[in-house]
Amino acid sequence: MLKISLEGASKRFQYEWIFKNLSLEISSGTAMAVTGSNGSGKSTLLKCLAGAIPLSQGKISYHIDDQLIPESDWFKNITISAPYMELPEELNLQELIQFHFKFKRPKKGIQIESIPEILYLEAHKTKQVALFSSGMKQRLKLGLALFSQSNVVYLDEPTSNLDKKGIAWYLEMVGTYSKNQILIICSNEPREFEFCEKKIVLEDYK
Repeated sequence: MLKISLEGASKRFQYEWIFKNLSLEISSGTAMAVTGSNGSGKSTLLKCLAGAIPLSQGKISYHIDDQLIPESDWFKNITISAPYMELPEELNLQELIQFHFKFKRPKKGIQIESIPEILYLEAHKTKQVALFSSGMKQRLKLGLALFSQSNVVYLDEPTSNLDKKGIAWYLEMVGTYSKNQILIICSNEPREFEFCEKKIVLEDYK
């Protein structure tokens, strides 16, 4: 079991506190939503949790079976889908999936060859990702995050660029493929996180 602990976690840009004195614990099997208005700092918190940017004060720690995981190894335990994530768009879909799974293992029951069909992108297997629509790219990002074996899944604005069918697909995929993990969703759209049992509002930590 993996546990993420925040102790007085605080982040400041120049003279503005993005969040301050945030303390919590979240363990495997828990889904948590980070909510707040646009510009409140949800993405900044996610980047801090993932180790992409440092805190200004406080501490974030990862433990697995009560053993501390070095920050340099956090990446081995996480997958992320976010609007600001770049995809290697010079690759086609098949090439990108194969490239991704050189670094991550697929979840039990997921066959790499079947992923285009699950993403309902089977007709585009040999198309360069640069030619995909924004919705196709979003499903691809979500699929790579959810279908990879990891202890933590971070999703930032997961239904951005998705139509009604895509939103239904997202909810089905999260329900099927995020069990027994830590799932953290940064969003101000209730449809994206209404199933989460734990919620924090970032404005409460200013």
